[in-house]
Amino acid sequence: MSEPMTQSEGAGEPTRRDFLYIATGMAGVVGAGSFAWPFIDQMRPDASTLALASIDVDVGNLEPGMSLTVKWRGKPVFIRNRTEEEVAEAQEVPIAELKDPIARNANVDGTAEATDLARSAGEGLENWIVMIGSCTHLGCVPLGQAGEFGGWFCPCHGSHYDTAGRIRKGPAPENLPVPPFAFTSDTVITIG
Repeated sequence: MSEPMTQSEGAGEPTRRDFLYIATGMAGVVGAGSFAWPFIDQMRPDASTLALASIDVDVGNLEPGMSLTVKWRGKPVFIRNRTEEEVAEAQEVPIAELKDPIARNANVDGTAEATDLARSAGEGLENWIVMIGSCTHLGCVPLGQAGEFGGWFCPCHGSHYDTAGRIRKGPAPENLPVPPFAFTSDTVITIG
């Protein structure tokens, strides 16, 4: 036979036992949280990564036809001052011939077509192109001014990009992405 319930147990009022259960449970939660916090905290980016959230690059010495590679957020970024011929060649490519018709430019609408203008620094600055230099196939770093289309060539698996960084041939599925950037003066680009 079971023990008779006291009046406070029958009325639904908390007992000393209920208090001990709740206090023990809360102590366990606090203990688990203090044990887990160092593991959670170590997943945050360190100060050096946060410091590189944006970088300024002086491109004043880049003549037409010259390139510069900088590091931003641990990735190579290609900056190229294209020649008039390279710009004209990229502008002549019909969108229908492109393997990836999306611009992949963080500075324009996400659905923008991969025209040369949508891949460049914009109106009046069409000669400037800034791209993350990681092949969209497996992340290799393509070689500049190489390949069948005079842009970038990834020798690892044979992806060919044109002078606007658009994938034209090979296994890469997408154009080289354009990071957020802006000219903050005539000769300085801020990336990020």
